[in-house]
Formats: sequence, C-alpha cells, structure tokens
Amino acid sequence: MKKISILFLVLTSLILGSCTKNFEDMNTDKKNPSKVDAAFLFSNAEKELMDQISSTNVNLNVWKLFSQYWTETTYTDEANYDIVNRTIPDNTFRTYYVYVLKPLEEAKALVGKQELVGAETEVTRQNKIDIINILEIYVYHNLVNIFGDVPYTEAVSTEFPNPKYDDAATIYADLLDRLDTISNHLVANDMSFGGADIFYGGDVAAWKKFANSLRLKIAINLADVDDATAKSNVEAAVTAGVFTSGADNALFTYLGNTPNTNPLYEDLVLSGRKDFVPANTIMDLMESLSDPRMDYYFQDKIDGEWAPGIYGASNAYSNSSHINDAIQTANFPGILMTYSEVEFYIAEAAARGYNVGQTAEEAYKAAVTASFDFWGVPGAADYLESVPYDANNWKESIGNQAYIAFYTRGFVAYNEYRRLDFPVMNVAPDAVTGGPVPTRFTYPINEQTLNADSYYDAAAAIGGDDLLTKLFWDKY
Repeated sequence: MKKISILFLVLTSLILGSCTKNFEDMNTDKKNPSKVDAAFLFSNAEKELMDQISSTNVNLNVWKLFSQYWTETTYTDEANYDIVNRTIPDNTFRTYYVYVLKPLEEAKALVGKQELVGAETEVTRQNKIDIINILEIYVYHNLVNIFGDVPYTEAVSTEFPNPKYDDAATIYADLLDRLDTISNHLVANDMSFGGADIFYGGDVAAWKKFANSLRLKIAINLADVDDATAKSNVEAAVTAGVFTSGADNALFTYLGNTPNTNPLYEDLVLSGRKDFVPANTIMDLMESLSDPRMDYYFQDKIDGEWAPGIYGASNAYSNSSHINDAIQTANFPGILMTYSEVEFYIAEAAARGYNVGQTAEEAYKAAVTASFDFWGVPGAADYLESVPYDANNWKESIGNQAYIAFYTRGFVAYNEYRRLDFPVMNVAPDAVTGGPVPTRFTYPINEQTLNADSYYDAAAAIGGDDLLTKLFWDKY
C-alpha cells in the first residue's frame, strides 16, 4: 500500500470530523452551529500561531534555547540541540501546517462565498482575504527559515496526499511578490475582521504596515545572496510604509484565565517546574555593556551578583538567577513583530547602502530606544552614549543589540544570529552537532517514512538533511 503523508492523514481527519448532515431546523442546536464562521477560524489560527511562537514547551519550541537566551537545569538534551528524541520537527511541522495554515485556507474559502453582512462590501471581502494571506506568508516564511525547502504549492490540500517540497528561494520570491500585490490591494478605509482579529482589531491600515514590514523582513534575509532583489524589495517596502512607532507593534493579547493565557505562564508557572534559567550567553553580554534592561529581563542575584546558567550544562535552579516574573505573567503579550525589529532591519539596510530614508546610525538608535520603551526601561539615551553604533563593525553592532532587544523571541534572534553571526555563541558541552549551533531543523521523521519520495528529493536539493546544512540565504 502506498504510504501517505502524515499531514494528509491529519488534514483528512479534521475535514471528516467537521462534516455534519443537514438536519432539519428542529434538530439543530442553535448554540452550537455546525457551520464554522471564517472569523472564528481566523481568530483560532492567530492564537495557534502565537502559542507556537511564544511557547517554551520543549516538545514544541526550543528557540529560546537555540538562541541561548535560556538554558536548562536538569534535562539538557534540547540545549545540546537534540531535537529527535521529542520529535520536535514533527510537532513544529504539524502545528504550522495543520493548526495554522489549514484553518487559514478554510477561512479564506469561506470568506469567498459567505454573504456580506451589514455594511460589508466586496472590498471588505478582499481585505479579509488579503489579511489571511499575510498571515499565511508569515507562516511560510517561518517554515522556510526552519527547514529550507518545504511543501508550498501542494500544501494543506487533500488533492496532494504526498505534497512535493518547493525550492526555498522560489518560495521566498513568491512571498515577496504576494506581499507587493497585497499592499496595493488593501483598502485602509474599509473593514475586515473587526474584533475577531486579535492582533489589530480589524484595522486594515495596521495590516498594511505589517505587510510592508514583513516584506522588509523577508527581503533583508536575501541581502548576502541576492543583493539586487533584497535592495529593491526593502526600498519598496519602506516607501510603501512600514512600522514607524511602538503603536504599530503586532501583539497578541493574552488573558488572565486559562486556556487563554500566555503559554509562558502555563509552562513556567502553572506547571510548577523549574526547567529553565537565563543563559550566560545573553547575561554576560548585557553585563559587559552595563545594560539596564537586565533588571527587567532577569531577577534574583546571588550574593549581589548575577548568576547565569552555563549554556548546555546542568544548572542548579537555586544557585542561578531567574527569568523575570513579569515575563511569566498570564497576560504577557505574544509578540509577532515590533517597531524595534523593523528599525534594526532598516539599520542593516542602510549599512548595506540601501536608500531607506535613515542612516544606519539613526535607525540603530531608534531600534535600541524602541526596545527600552517596550520594556519600560529609562535611560536609552545614556546607554547609547556608551554603546554607540560602529559603522566599521556594523554586523556586530547591530547583531549584538538586536539580540538583546529580541529577548524572549527566540526564533527571531536565532534567525538574526544565522545571518549576522553575532553575538558570539557559547559551545554546548554535549552538542549533537559536535559544537556549532544548528543552522536548521532536520525534516520530520514522519515525512521520511510517509512522504519518502518528496523527502528524499528535498534532502538532496538542500545538500543533505542535516542540522548543519545551511539555508540558501545563509551564505557566511
């Protein structure tokens, strides 16, 4: 019997599970309608995406470890880059494709055929479709940056039980083209999802800024391998309008009650576990710079001194400094993108000679200041006097400060480290790589067995399914 991709099996089960017979009105439960609304699917996809990004459950998300923000206390497998034991790639693949992308595709199909309500117009319908597409693009961008070649043109469709893996560079090009089109499509003075949109409350103008900022984010990744494409897209994105203040931040509002709390609260507080402490990589860097954000990121000095955990080693929780309580609160926001992040990309673009309306130094200062503002830390101007932008070593200057600013956002920091090669990471003592930080995830084990032809084609195309195989944009 021909083997079928695990994604196909899961997607099929979800579809069959959602099918209902056409009962007469008298047999229909009005409080639990069988028809799922597109807005509900969209909201749920937003939450699934943000939960995956925010979580520190090592079965789902190890990026705070790979970025060396945190390290483990007793069980150190993941800090030493073992992602096979807990089938982390499989879980990541499943979450993105089944629990985020599939609902978004279903929402898009429903939007296309649902009747307009109240003051909605055909422009409203198109706005909704464009916003769904923006979120899909964000997800595919993440998937490429995690694995390399991934299913794209044949993904999340029961027509393709064994989806092919598309070339990562080709996916990138299509994502950029789609964002260009979407930015021109969106009509800011019309409506979209309203309150069902947890990120922006249906504010189309905000989504347009997010789309342009995402285009900037994707394009700057190409700078070392395709400078012309990177430059044209970066400049076009900035011209079209990216984030210009913290008011533009894409944040997910978590609530104080389960199951709507930040996953960090569930993982670190409700669990009662003491599995993580801040790592020496970030704490040593910040301490060397006398960075005042340390008091907002961490807590509990030992004998008056910060006591970071040694990355990759066993660390006694009671003998270490800890993650700040503020980060562990139930309603700590999920962070999809920030103004600080955008300014760091602009700073890099300016350093590369792109026309982005600011000098690299101006954008660097704006990025650091925005980070201070986000965390409510005073003294940004004084700090910048002591840690000025260094044009001769711009990768180090931007890389180190972006790393500090992106704290808690492990995957974003890991992505920047792969591109800029800063900060200097510590060597995990028992790393399965032999020492280096991995440059990608290996493909899911289930794909190797259930979608073997596509898997082997993809593995060969990227140069081998190995933790140290570099992605197409990771030139140095």
